[in-house]
Amino acid sequence: MRIIFMGTPDFAVPSLRAIRAAGHDIVAVYTQPPRQAGRGMALRKSPLQQEAERAGLSVRTPARLRSAEEQERFVSLQADAAVVVAYGIILPQPVLDGTRHGVFNLHASLLPRWRGAAPINRAIMAGDRESGVSIMRLDEGLDTGPVCLEARVPIGRDMTAGELHDALAASGATLLVHALSALERGQLDCRPQAENGVTYAEKIDPGETRIDWSRPAPEVHDRIRGLAPYPGAWFEVDINGKRERIRALRSTLVEVSGAPATVLDEHLTFACGEGAVRLTEVQRAGKKTMTADEFLRGVPLRAGTKLG
Repeated sequence: MRIIFMGTPDFAVPSLRAIRAAGHDIVAVYTQPPRQAGRGMALRKSPLQQEAERAGLSVRTPARLRSAEEQERFVSLQADAAVVVAYGIILPQPVLDGTRHGVFNLHASLLPRWRGAAPINRAIMAGDRESGVSIMRLDEGLDTGPVCLEARVPIGRDMTAGELHDALAASGATLLVHALSALERGQLDCRPQAENGVTYAEKIDPGETRIDWSRPAPEVHDRIRGLAPYPGAWFEVDINGKRERIRALRSTLVEVSGAPATVLDEHLTFACGEGAVRLTEVQRAGKKTMTADEFLRGVPLRAGTKLG
């Protein structure tokens, strides 16, 4: 089939590769324009654009699709269907109607749970034990379209958002190939989402990233892994008389207790409102990720230390 592929981040790359490997004709790849990034603020192409160009595919980078000219360019491709994987640009109705079979979105949750921008982070932060991917036919609502296929992925006790991201990206790529195959045969059945169980995955606010040690340990643990590796949950410690922000990237629950925000042992275990969390991977500002033991060799946080 003739496919228009629309996406931007790393999450979209496995799907593009899988659809190409399945023999579909990618007539164009739409992705967000290059953005300034890094210390030099040089323009950087999206991960999907880089992948598409390596594959020799035609790439388009409009900032939006609201103009009649851009909509006509889209329709002129005469595609059988469009596939959207974390594109990040709203599709107006002329684009939704601009292919033979419609526009299909790969969403990183089991809809209707976690509609919106940050489903992977929110699922872990909420303590969900299962996530998954859904293929839906897009409409003008926020992830409200009918669901065609889904695949479930378990969330391990210590699984981070980064690990779930990779698992869902791989599962979603396989599911998209199945969806396009069924669509080609005229056998893709899409059904309205359930009215019950709707939740929204709001964007991560910077105010959510500081660790609140007064919360129960399971909540602290879920927040740490739900924000890892980016943007990262953090706390502050005194190092050589200066306050320094430390990102907590991995943790595990420990069955000990103490006054909240107190170091309980020589293994970077912190007391919470109930129970305790042991940090196993952290990062100091401007430095590489390190294990707890590596961190403690440079920052001796002794048992009994109370964070400010």
